[in-house]
Amino acid sequence: METTLDLVSMKKRLARLLVELSYKEGDFTLTSGRKSDYYFDGKQTALHPEGAFLIGHLFNDMLAKDSSITAVGGLTLGADPLVSATSLISYQLGRPLPAFIVRKNSKGHGTNQYLEGLANLKAGQPVAMLEDVVTTGGSLLTACERVREAGFPIAMLCTVLDREEGGNQAIIDAGYSLCSLFRRKELLELAHSNA
Repeated sequence: METTLDLVSMKKRLARLLVELSYKEGDFTLTSGRKSDYYFDGKQTALHPEGAFLIGHLFNDMLAKDSSITAVGGLTLGADPLVSATSLISYQLGRPLPAFIVRKNSKGHGTNQYLEGLANLKAGQPVAMLEDVVTTGGSLLTACERVREAGFPIAMLCTVLDREEGGNQAIIDAGYSLCSLFRRKELLELAHSNA
């Protein structure tokens, strides 16, 4: 694949990969307990080499809008490949952003911390939080709380897919704003477009 694709072409190609690898229609129960007629497993695409490349570029484009951001992180396991891809591409683009991972439970030994990758961060510097899919916003907000408690202000929240099922409003109510690469309708339209 050519690495000189423009961002519009990258977004269209990513939409096609997401629908092929991560998007399934049917009867599903989500993490939140809600029922849904589709399931989105962003890890399938984020762990694909081309998918990681595209996500890394498109998230870096979003993050470039805020020059104060010094690192990218997210809640394990869904955000692990996202932060790795975004950090790697940021280095390639000449604006290196270290990655960090937020554990679901504290380490339980040693430093007993929630965050991994702290050696690459400076307390007090703004960070961005990445997520593969936002439904209720609960897991993303939990991760944000742990990051703030560790001394890092959060400058931006980014997701691959906003399911538009209340998560964005919960994030706004918590004092943040959410930037998303796709919403369901846009994802499907872009993936199936011929242009």
